[in-house]
Amino acid sequence: MLSTLASYQMISSNLAKWQAMTQAEPDVTTATNYYQQNIGSVKSVDDFLNNDRLFTYAMTAFGLGDMSYAKGLIRQVLQGGVTDTSSLANTMTDTRFKAFATAFDFTGKGASVTTTAVATTDVVNKYVQQTTETDAGQQNDGVRLALYFQRMAPTITSPYQILGDKALLTVVQTALGISPMTSAQDIDLQATNISSKLNIADLQDPTKVQNFVQRFAAMYDMNNTDPTQISPALSLFSTSSGPTFSTDLLMSLQNLRLGG
Repeated sequence: MLSTLASYQMISSNLAKWQAMTQAEPDVTTATNYYQQNIGSVKSVDDFLNNDRLFTYAMTAFGLGDMSYAKGLIRQVLQGGVTDTSSLANTMTDTRFKAFATAFDFTGKGASVTTTAVATTDVVNKYVQQTTETDAGQQNDGVRLALYFQRMAPTITSPYQILGDKALLTVVQTALGISPMTSAQDIDLQATNISSKLNIADLQDPTKVQNFVQRFAAMYDMNNTDPTQISPALSLFSTSSGPTFSTDLLMSLQNLRLGG
């Protein structure tokens, strides 16, 4: 079985090919065709939320598929829009919600928003990209996390964004050897801890991001490999273990401002 790093590099070095393969999958083709043919008929937040197929497709595209059940929250996000700096979308730590509200800005752009390129072509591209990562994760979740981190890294401007996104936090904690138990600490203390170990500005440098992802991949394999099978190279990295990240804490982070 390929290592996390080898699998990640195999996909990331030829991402367009892998995405084309994903797009050709029957389930993806069916879901995409339905979305493309019907999204333009959605004229309001209610229309959107009442069509589960369209709504779930769009949520999945923005990496929010596991939050599709939370229609009450998403209604508030969409109705608040993105123009007002105090709107829910603008104050949530997880920037995926703002991206979603921007693409479907019924408040600011009205009923025609679902005919824009952002709500049509861009959403389809995001759906294929997200599904490619998810498919990779079925074989090795470390690969999914590595691909996701690489994609999201340039958008990260604050440690609070990392703390508000379970996948990003998992990558950072794993790569830096930060125990998941620290997730029970005060949120500002966690942010300070991350900032002391990771220069957020480095995430704007593709080379540094690649190096960080490679470190994550090595650490991920070490943490998920039989200790008797760990290679000497992997043993150079140190790590700590602990319970999984609290979903309750993740949800509580959503209302924190980026500035902390």
